[in-house]
Amino acid sequence: MKTSIFPREIKSFVRRQRRITSRLQKAIDTAWPKFGVEIIDEKLNLDVIFERPAEKILEIGFGLGDTLLSMAIQNPQCDYLGIEVHEPGVASVMMGIIENNLTNIRVIQNDAVKILKEKIPDNTFSRIHIYFPDPWQKKRHHKRRIIQPDFVELLRHKLINGGVIHCATDWENYAHHMMTVLSDNPGLKNCIGENQFADNEQLQLRHNTKFEKRGVKLGHGVWDLVFIKKTHNPPKSPTAP
Repeated sequence: MKTSIFPREIKSFVRRQRRITSRLQKAIDTAWPKFGVEIIDEKLNLDVIFERPAEKILEIGFGLGDTLLSMAIQNPQCDYLGIEVHEPGVASVMMGIIENNLTNIRVIQNDAVKILKEKIPDNTFSRIHIYFPDPWQKKRHHKRRIIQPDFVELLRHKLINGGVIHCATDWENYAHHMMTVLSDNPGLKNCIGENQFADNEQLQLRHNTKFEKRGVKLGHGVWDLVFIKKTHNPPKSPTAP
């Protein structure tokens, strides 16, 4: 068997085919034409896509959309772009958009790494949120974790000066991996203090998902990390819109 001379790209996700209900399918059919983003050859112009100039916030891997929807509801002055590969999550957000009559969410169903590399201009987002990404628990799978040095540097370029990366995980090992990778980037600074995690309950940085609440009841820990893109201007508050 011949071995390819091109290394296979390592993915941070596994695309799973899951059936969705007819109700969710109807939500996709109704809302996607306006709130779904189709990928074109050129880089995306988010002001055109959202039909206004406004603060742009990105959530990568939004799951069922608990935080994405709650933040969009609470902050109508901000525009929220969500990137997710799994169709049930996309359908759930489309349903939430319809039920809450939202206009400030757009969704891309694609690989976030590819989209950020090829379609998003630098200096676009005021905040980037990555909440509870797949921890890939087994050591041999750690290379699949999305928080890696190259990816964090890519995120930094997509932030405006003073922009914030906010990550959260319920796996302690992954939390310390995130802390190391983010702290090692010379263009980022921990908003809370060197090697310090953020207290989401105290700072109210994000909405608690139902899966997170279930885990906390079982005694699981949760670790939040908030890093700012270094700038000569005064730093932005870690408190989220």
